[in-house]
Amino acid sequence: MTPPPESHYADGAGIRYHYHDLGSGPDTVFLHGGGPGCTAWSDFGPVAPLFAADRRCLLVDIHQYGKSEKSRIKGPMWDHHAEKTVGLLDTLGVARADFVCNSWGGTIALNLAAKYPGRVRSLVVTGSMPVFYGPLAPLPERGHRGRAARDAYYGGEGPTREKMRKLITSLEWYDADALPEETLDMRYLQSLDEGERELAAMSDSPRGEWQDLTGELGRIEAPTLFMWGMHDAFLTPDYPLMLARMLKRGNLHVMDQASHHLQEERPREFHSVVTGFLNSPA
Repeated sequence: MTPPPESHYADGAGIRYHYHDLGSGPDTVFLHGGGPGCTAWSDFGPVAPLFAADRRCLLVDIHQYGKSEKSRIKGPMWDHHAEKTVGLLDTLGVARADFVCNSWGGTIALNLAAKYPGRVRSLVVTGSMPVFYGPLAPLPERGHRGRAARDAYYGGEGPTREKMRKLITSLEWYDADALPEETLDMRYLQSLDEGERELAAMSDSPRGEWQDLTGELGRIEAPTLFMWGMHDAFLTPDYPLMLARMLKRGNLHVMDQASHHLQEERPREFHSVVTGFLNSPA
């Protein structure tokens, strides 16, 4: 992975966001996952330069992650993130964008598309969990697996490089031997950030009130592609098939030899499929 590009900062409805700005062309926003130490560059660094060849890529550190502001969230969490992300787009002069998102970031983008439909051309969502009900909703032990992993990572003796390796290789990557050492180091060092550790140590929820988006999905007008790893450790491909059928224009692509971070695990294949979708006539 190449080193992170130049850092930029901008206001998003009162939240100070950190982001990277690469390439030129259609505005494309990348929102990362919610694992310990995740940032826009750690999650999309391997694939962003491919997209930047013909797109303007805005890689955003979500509120409470990376170099973005670490303040607490009060009220419904996905509504908060959608509002603040739209505020960031306003500051950057982005009227409408494509969104390419992983896990936590994908749920933000789905809610944003439902609440602010004019701001979204299309969506690509990987490994997200916006719905907790229905015949194919996640089992409780899978639904809480990410939270349990975060608690275990920050608990006990605290974060270590080997605990980070175990977290990534057991929950996010299909092939443990393929995990680059620089990705491991990036995630581990970011997880030591004082603000992130303070949030993790809080007994009450500093991330806002959890929301189920069942009612929102049917309101989404933008064409949406769910990109899923065949071996996703959180949710089998049956789950995004259910999501795709809940949307007016839902699609599903399942990638073999990939788990939860397929944009890192198989960047060229990911780019090929996603580019074909984004460039298709609306």
